[in-house]
Amino acid sequence: MSSPALTALDAAGLPYRVIRHGPVRSLAEAAEARGVAVPDVVKTIVVRRGDNDHLFVLTPGDRVVSWPKLRQLLGVSRMSMPDAAAARAATGYERGTITPFGASTAWPVVADERLRGREITLGAGEHGVAVAVDADAALAALDATVADVTDPEPAR
Repeated sequence: MSSPALTALDAAGLPYRVIRHGPVRSLAEAAEARGVAVPDVVKTIVVRRGDNDHLFVLTPGDRVVSWPKLRQLLGVSRMSMPDAAAARAATGYERGTITPFGASTAWPVVADERLRGREITLGAGEHGVAVAVDADAALAALDATVADVTDPEPAR
């Protein structure tokens, strides 16, 4: 299997393991299928700061973006999440497969500090496929800004 994500990981010299798991309906199912804990399923969130100005926010699976923390970090007063079509146009990937690796534009990356020091799994650009990578190496390759930008997932 070759994809823009895997090509970008190879170009960055990052070791990774491809995990093919088929369709999943939830983050918990994704964690089980990937054989990892929920926090190790990293969500890649596309955030819009302005016209043609996006960034990726990487969050552990059990946490959500803290908009106040992210706005403070970036020094902006407004941000939004694009709809599925706009996210695909900005990244080249469908929602649920988005990864900063191999995206059509190399937008800046902000990663929650809780990702450090662990192996994480990320989308690999297509449904039912993920990659496992060393978080510290991936964040360095992405030149990510690492900070506290999340809150615990609200109880349902």
